[in-house]
Amino acid sequence: MRLYGVVGYKNAGKTGLMERLVTEITRRGFTVSTLKHAHHTFDVDQPGKDSFRHRNAGAQQVLLASATRWALMTELRGDAEPHLADLLARLDPVDLVLVEGYKRDAHPKIEAFRGVSGHPLIAPDDPTVRAVASDTGMTLDRPVFDLNDTKAIADFILTEVGL
Repeated sequence: MRLYGVVGYKNAGKTGLMERLVTEITRRGFTVSTLKHAHHTFDVDQPGKDSFRHRNAGAQQVLLASATRWALMTELRGDAEPHLADLLARLDPVDLVLVEGYKRDAHPKIEAFRGVSGHPLIAPDDPTVRAVASDTGMTLDRPVFDLNDTKAIADFILTEVGL
């Protein structure tokens, strides 16, 4: 499986870029999965629903299935957060996995950057950031794309991963 990341600080445009990239790349006929890192506690389940009640009762894993989709929830219950490689191993094979976050891991990435964010660029200190997608003009030692030029960014990523 080929892997490419989208990184950046909060409100840099990562999720919007991910969404547009998935749409563009799947439109071209490739299969894509996504993996997103969250820095906070999150819950995909709803209080009062059966699956929530199963987890709340102490189940280690709860698999919820229907004719439309299935979801497997795993409670860490104090165990360490899994590494990216361990999570990737759980995904079905696809042409490309786009990863949002995991900026400290060694896979190739593009940085989403908005000038008004007030955050510094990650790219100058990180060789795994192969390009920057920004809403401001800048000159770097690597490619810089307009944050909204999804086609050019998708072209770059697909070339980088050999698709």
